[in-house]
Amino acid sequence: MRRVAEGDEAAFTELVGKYKNPVHAFVYRMLGDTDEADDVAQEVFIKLYRTADLYEPRAKFTTWLFAIANHLATDRLRKRQRRRTFTGNEAETAIQNATDPKGNPAQRLAGEEQAAAVQRAIGQLPPDQRTALVLCEYEEMSYAEIAEVMRCSVKSVESRLYRAKQFLRDKLAKWLP
Repeated sequence: MRRVAEGDEAAFTELVGKYKNPVHAFVYRMLGDTDEADDVAQEVFIKLYRTADLYEPRAKFTTWLFAIANHLATDRLRKRQRRRTFTGNEAETAIQNATDPKGNPAQRLAGEEQAAAVQRAIGQLPPDQRTALVLCEYEEMSYAEIAEVMRCSVKSVESRLYRAKQFLRDKLAKWLP
């Protein structure tokens, strides 16, 4: 990051190459839309470049990077309109599933229904609970790292995860054994 702050474009390219997939995956899990995730992930690296001089080496780089990603993804969630639209990504998946000749149609439909129910339930979580859940379950961050990213206490992270998991248990009860 020191090299990036000094204007070293090769160092920035190296960081982007190393972290673009994890950042994109995190943002996608927060937003649920590939096109939006592409846009926000790009914004993350633009902000990273513009604020490189603010990075404190005593902080873990990935924590700082995911804090930027979390902030931008949360902002995007807040700006979304209340009315749900059918995204290009969802349309493509629906078309692909409808025309896929492989597999048992009943099993495929049940699997799609379950995956959609999980996605809907995660999408209904408040942004702070969704962020904590995604960072814990998908990014495999520790509670301390999540607390740094979210700028809260470890106890807050524990509470948010507990409430998120309880909500998901309630919403997805029909899918649980």
